[in-house]
Amino acid sequence: MKHFFALLVLIVSCAGVLYADEMSSQHYSITSDSVNAGGILSTSTNYKLEDTAGDIATGISSSTNFLLYAGYQKQQMTDIALTPGGDVVMSPSIGGITGGTANGSSTFTVTSSNDPGYMVTIKASSSPALTTGSESFADYTPAGVVPDFTFSVDAGTSEFGFSPEGTDIHSKFLDNGVACGTGSSDTALSCWDALSTSDQTIVQRMSATASTGSQTTLNFRAAIGSGKIQPEGVYVSTTTITVLPL
Repeated sequence: MKHFFALLVLIVSCAGVLYADEMSSQHYSITSDSVNAGGILSTSTNYKLEDTAGDIATGISSSTNFLLYAGYQKQQMTDIALTPGGDVVMSPSIGGITGGTANGSSTFTVTSSNDPGYMVTIKASSSPALTTGSESFADYTPAGVVPDFTFSVDAGTSEFGFSPEGTDIHSKFLDNGVACGTGSSDTALSCWDALSTSDQTIVQRMSATASTGSQTTLNFRAAIGSGKIQPEGVYVSTTTITVLPL
């Protein structure tokens, strides 16, 4: 009996510059501070003004490994970081003649003090995304323009798709219990879509996170239809996750 199993290699990247916390504890973090003689926050109906007095040694300094924004008006006021999950080994192995379904998942965390928020995108390194040599699984094909609520493959096909879960997933992955792209629910293991070699948004948050960050789980599924003969092998998909400030 022919069998296969799939390994997903997850690569993460973070656009922009990452900043270490100036001070932190278990519950709080201060991303930067400034020593000066005074300052005030002034507001009106249309404007907000923050000023300071007494800054010394201000400006931008750099070296091979560091970039310093010194002074209240120069310092970077937001940070963003992505903590990845590990690579995914799909299970169980599936009979290439008998067919079946394999699943796997990985969870990543984004921590950000950026008030406008951030977005997370995902893309595959190849099309189809899941391959071994010249053999592959077809990228999952939803029935419409939004993800399928239920993962389903025809008897004569083998397909590979993904579904994100979390409090900040993009609206097209939300559901109303029967369909995706509508409602506000995040039903477990629902709303399946295909990976692409182009970035597609899976998370969009319009505010900063708590110091513990915001988690998103990526579920992956590969299925062989009962009438499909899939060549045996170790099938691999390399996927890149990128976080971008808004």
